[in-house]
Order: sequence, then structure tokens, then C-alpha cells
Amino acid sequence: MSTSPATETSQQPDRIREEDIARAKDLVGFYYPTTQREHFATATPDVLRNFARGYGDDNPLYTDAEYGAGTRWGSQIGAPMTGVAVNEALRADPLPAGRRRPSFRGIHVFVSGSSWEWFRPVFPGDRLYTFQGFENVEVKPSEFAGRSVIITRRHVRMNQRGEVVSIARVIAIHTDREKAKKTGKYDEIKPATYTAEDIAEIDEIYAAEGPRGAEPRYWEDVHIGDSLGKMVKGPLTGTDLILFHAGGYGFTPYAPSAARLGYQNRKRIPAFYVNNAQGVPDVAQRVHWDNEWAQSVGVPMAYDYGVLRDCWLSHYLTDWMGDDAWLLHQSSQMRKFNYVGDTHIFTGEIVGKRQDGPRRVVDVELRGTSQRGEVTCPATATIALPSRDTGPVPLPQVPEDIARTATEIYARHNQLGRNS
Repeated sequence: MSTSPATETSQQPDRIREEDIARAKDLVGFYYPTTQREHFATATPDVLRNFARGYGDDNPLYTDAEYGAGTRWGSQIGAPMTGVAVNEALRADPLPAGRRRPSFRGIHVFVSGSSWEWFRPVFPGDRLYTFQGFENVEVKPSEFAGRSVIITRRHVRMNQRGEVVSIARVIAIHTDREKAKKTGKYDEIKPATYTAEDIAEIDEIYAAEGPRGAEPRYWEDVHIGDSLGKMVKGPLTGTDLILFHAGGYGFTPYAPSAARLGYQNRKRIPAFYVNNAQGVPDVAQRVHWDNEWAQSVGVPMAYDYGVLRDCWLSHYLTDWMGDDAWLLHQSSQMRKFNYVGDTHIFTGEIVGKRQDGPRRVVDVELRGTSQRGEVTCPATATIALPSRDTGPVPLPQVPEDIARTATEIYARHNQLGRNS
């Protein structure tokens, strides 16, 4: 059914162009504004609610405007990962002469991990803007696809006051779609099936879950070795992925579109569209819901987005920590695919307890484990908890260089707006 990786890859030209690698390397250390908007530009109460619900989070701090008014924040706020769905376009000057973003046409992209730092809440009415840059570009041999280009990007999100909300680092692996086919690496993986008893066991975990909410979890009351409990996500369905999109994720920069807008988008980025079995051009992004297309790029069935599991990890943490705490940092690795049909159990424990400047924090190790017994997404996090001695959690300071860059980019955005 499949040829060996060596035979398969040696007979095909490499679609990863040296020109794109050079362009990517030339952007290392250089920030440029994001000039495309996301699905949402303004964090309305509805946007905040629907984004959280899109990955299964019913925390009223994120979903109920009236509830939020009674918390220390005085308002509903956005879930930690809200920035992946809310972004307004920045006005910006063209890239300097000689600098161009790589196109990587015909290349498949896998997110293999990310790290996030959060500095202030997203409130209803906030507009978010992003600037980004490449931190590192590395070319490596790949068992899966001949060779790969691993790019670490930094995304800085700020609000309409030019205040930095979050900094995210995302590791993306770029591989040749054609060379990734038929390696045989995943031949042993079969779709998960469940009995009524299996579903009942999963439902028992769902029934026991829930956010801690208004009851403070004080730093003095937690100890190294404490468990954060258990959370379940799954079995993953196509419906889950549709709802995640409905919550706002997955539209930039490719902008999957319907009907005439889809035709116009196909003219804009034809390489993003690949004919399906019926001869119809459809988005390459459909690896997340189309088993046949997923198999054509070398995996056994459709799979999730890495950022969906990042949302699940943050959901696990925010349910445990309560309204008064603040998630400072989360870092994850996506070591295995999460296929449609898979179920994940999230567990974690306190591995450190310390003072960090004016804050009292705990360090957490956590992970999602699939029904195959595989840890697909190990992660670490740092959470600031309220203290009986020192009071509420002070929010962290933004690094000076990032704050300065944000001020400069946002000022230029406003200047270009006045001049237009």
C-alpha cells in the first residue's frame, strides 16, 4: 500500500524553496504589523462568550456579562486564548526594501507547540491588534517528509490603547505535502470506537467538572504535590471543530469563504485550494475535517488544531484557579496528533510554590493523555494566586522593549489613519 520514505521522497522535487527559507531567515528579529483582521475585530460580550463556548468552556467569568460585574475585574473578561479569534488590521508602512514574507506554496504547516504570557484582561469593547516577527528559522531532516523548516514566531497582541495584552510564541513545522504522503509511519493507528459503558465513564468525569468561580484559591492553601484534578475533552467530533470555528478561530490569513467569496479567495491564493475527490477546489485546511484529504498528506484521519488543545489546557487551569487568580504563563508541546474520535484526560500537579516579585505563584506540570495512553500535549504553567497576607494578585509588567515597540507601531497606525 505504501512505498518506503526513501523511495517516496527521492523521486519528487522538494517544494520547500530556498528562496522562502532565505526570506524567513531575513525576517528574524524584525517585527511587522498584522494587516489582516481575524474573524472578529472587537471583543463584544457575545464574542467573548462564543469563543469560550467554542472549545467547551462554560466559566461564567468569560460567558456571563452580569456575573463578571461582581468579580475583582468588575466585568466579564476574555478567556486566556481569546486573542486567536479577535484581531483588527493594523495600518502600516510596506516592508522595507528587500524584505518579503515567505509564501511556502504547497507546504503543509503543523503547529508543534506554543508558549503564552498574559499581562492584562480583554474586556468587552476592546479591539485587539497584533504585530509579529520570526524568532528562529531552522531547517531539519524529517522522518515524516524528507526535510522540514521549523519557524518560531512571536505574536504580540495589544488593545486600542496600545497596551500589550499577551505575547505568544508559536512553533510551526513546514513540510512538503507530497513528500509527507504514504510514509507508513501512522499505519497502525485506527479510529477510536466506544461502547455505551465507555461513554458513561466519560460522562461521569464531565458531571464532576466545573469552574471554581468566586471562591478564592489562596496561595497559602496549596502545596507542592497537590493534584489539580481531572478534566475530559472528547470524544473529538467534526461538530467540535465546527464550533471552534464558529467561536472565531481559523480564518487568518487564508480566509476560508463561501460561494462567490470562496471563488474570489481562490483567485487570491490558488495554492491554498486543492481539488477534492469530486474535482471541486477546496481549502487545504480541510485536513481538520476531511479524512480523505488528511490521508493524502500522510496521516490516517482528520485531526484537531494544536491551538484547540492549548485552549483545553488553559481551560483546565482556569477552572482550577478561580476568578481571583491570574494565569501568567503557559507552554505546551504538541507531540502527537489528536484525531477525530480521540478522547483526552487532562491531569496536573503543583511542582513549585514561590514568591515572584510582588506575586505569590505556583508552577504546574500538566498534560493531556489520549485513550491510547499517549501524552499528546505535555505543558507547564505558572499561576499567580491571591494571598491572605498580600491580597489580590498584581498584574505583571510588560517587557520594556515590547511595550516600546507596541507604542511605536500603534502610533504609526493612528498616524496613517489621520493621513488617509
